[in-house]
Amino acid sequence: MTSADAAETVPHGRFRRIGRAVVYGLVVGLVVTALAFLIRSKFDPLIDADDGAIKAATDITRTNGTLRDLLITWQRLSSPTVVYVVATLVCLWVWRAKHLTTRALWAFVTMMIGWNVALDVKYLVQRARPVVEDPVSHAPGYSFPSGHAANATIGATALVLLLWPLLHRTAAKVLAITAASLFVVVTCLDRVFLGVHFPSDVAGGVLLGAGLVIASYAGYVDWRPAPLDDDHDHHDNNPAISKEPT
Repeated sequence: MTSADAAETVPHGRFRRIGRAVVYGLVVGLVVTALAFLIRSKFDPLIDADDGAIKAATDITRTNGTLRDLLITWQRLSSPTVVYVVATLVCLWVWRAKHLTTRALWAFVTMMIGWNVALDVKYLVQRARPVVEDPVSHAPGYSFPSGHAANATIGATALVLLLWPLLHRTAAKVLAITAASLFVVVTCLDRVFLGVHFPSDVAGGVLLGAGLVIASYAGYVDWRPAPLDDDHDHHDNNPAISKEPT
């Protein structure tokens, strides 16, 4: 391929990537907006299901002190701050030890943007927290989407995609997906059983979190940037570099 051909190909590839990301982002935005609309319009079947689930879940937690203590502990461990401190350390490791510089940068920037987007949606929807007669736990702020659920999903999805080129065995890939899924599911259950979020809040958080990361990755994958100094210096010593950013 001549330099002229390469110059012509790069913009087309960039437009395809951006187009993919925009389409995925719009789909996710429409789904989350539709759910938010049902919540804001107090769609009876959804509201009744949410209220019934909260009552049933908190009744179980209220009568089991050990379960409540475990849920409170998980609430702390799965807080966005803890999730992103751990995720940032993983990004640093992938950058410095594995020299996947652009991939680590993509994951970190995506997570930081996702954290802010989830918070912004809360202020747009302004759904009140569940009102429980005998509260099991308390949480400040608005309810939709669940920040814990959204950020757990953002962190888990981004880290799996970040580490994917380093997971050479099928078993390692299955383990990573299973661990990430369990982390998200347990976090969602934690929010409902503590009575601080409705099921639709955690569903919205998962949809928003996964959709945002996938849309971002769609814009990142197939990107072929000029090698950064760090990438270039270690290219021959790390076969995973040649796979970046797929």
